[in-house]
Amino acid sequence: MIKRTLFFSNPAYLSTKQNQLVIKFPEDDKIDRSVPIEDLGMVILENQQITLTNGLITKLIQNKTAIVNCNQQHLPISLLQPLSGHSEQMERLRYQLDASVPLKKNLWQQTIVQKIQNQANHFKKRQKNGLKLTNWSKHVKSGDSKNHEGVSAAYYWQNLFDIPLFTRNPKGISPNHLLNYGYAILRASTARAIIGSGLLPNLGIFHRNKYNAYCLADDLMEPYRIFVDDLVFDISKEHDHQDIELTTDIKMKLLQIPALDVFIDGQKSPLMNALSRTTSSLFFCFEGSSRRLLFPEFI
Repeated sequence: MIKRTLFFSNPAYLSTKQNQLVIKFPEDDKIDRSVPIEDLGMVILENQQITLTNGLITKLIQNKTAIVNCNQQHLPISLLQPLSGHSEQMERLRYQLDASVPLKKNLWQQTIVQKIQNQANHFKKRQKNGLKLTNWSKHVKSGDSKNHEGVSAAYYWQNLFDIPLFTRNPKGISPNHLLNYGYAILRASTARAIIGSGLLPNLGIFHRNKYNAYCLADDLMEPYRIFVDDLVFDISKEHDHQDIELTTDIKMKLLQIPALDVFIDGQKSPLMNALSRTTSSLFFCFEGSSRRLLFPEFI
């Protein structure tokens, strides 16, 4: 089942009744409505005049619904997730904590190989030369000791957009702000899947910044970034690669990311469901019953 994403950009009062999310608007011309909580995968709160009851927050968390809060610039800044997301969480955490360094290096190698292969396939879709990317993907060592990820990323961003002097910088020129927004949605979706598999999003296989609470999410989302890039490229192309305002319409397009169809292990799947397959495969690697991480292939 594809979980829904709700986006609130206007003032609203959100509560719960009979396992429904009840939405009431202060404006007289807007009709109150309700949505089954079990259908929700993510709730994004953009407006500063939104009120939630604690009862609703509790039910959303019990449903493993990611609650994303935005700042006054309308950018996602926080993610509310349950402390426990799986009935066997303690057992699963033990495997995660006991994962050996060689295993984590091998998992990171698999991650980067798939990320670079997806970048090469994206170039092929955009009729750009991706031979260097394809070649680099074949030479990634354990732990990516030669930093092929960094080399590939530099080449990828220098040649993706038809924008002079474009570089990937969160504070850089358009469409960097669209990428920032899309990656924030992807990161929240990834953290949701990690917790649903009974793992800690804080403990990464490569990222280990002490100030980063989502190191594992940042690891596993790497091969998925391409789907954000692809969507942002289309949006940018529609605007002739000019400066783009992050309007509500643009945000609604980016909020489609969790529901995008991707191919994983030979099957078509919504991206949010694919993330759950990826995090489940990671646990099986930690457990020792598998050595293969499942990631989507960009086609």
